[in-house]
Amino acid sequence: MVTKKFAGTADEADLRRADSLAREIFSDVANKWALLIIEALGERTLRFSELRDEVEGISHKMLTQNLRMLERNGLATRKVHPTVPPRVEYTLTEPGQALRATVDLICGWTHQHFGHIETARRRFDA
Repeated sequence: MVTKKFAGTADEADLRRADSLAREIFSDVANKWALLIIEALGERTLRFSELRDEVEGISHKMLTQNLRMLERNGLATRKVHPTVPPRVEYTLTEPGQALRATVDLICGWTHQHFGHIETARRRFDA
């Protein structure tokens, strides 16, 4: 994947444009695994294995890919401790914490409207 360079134009920040850097960033962070990892990290530092336990159903590969993406985008930091075997910890950065506030709102919205959505799905599927 070729990452676009942001030159400060409005087009590059426009999510509606297919070629915008903003859409690339949005695509990175707006997936279920990234959102669940951000929620799991919260204000804590977790080891890889602890994150895998927190995010039920995520594969080793998907956790690795999403942690790399979050680190690449500056939303999480990775710290390797020089032990045998190496101990690796992940923490949200300040922008990651800011995104977490939005993730928390999405989680709250899900809980608030869960019953309505469940009813709508049953009605649709009938």
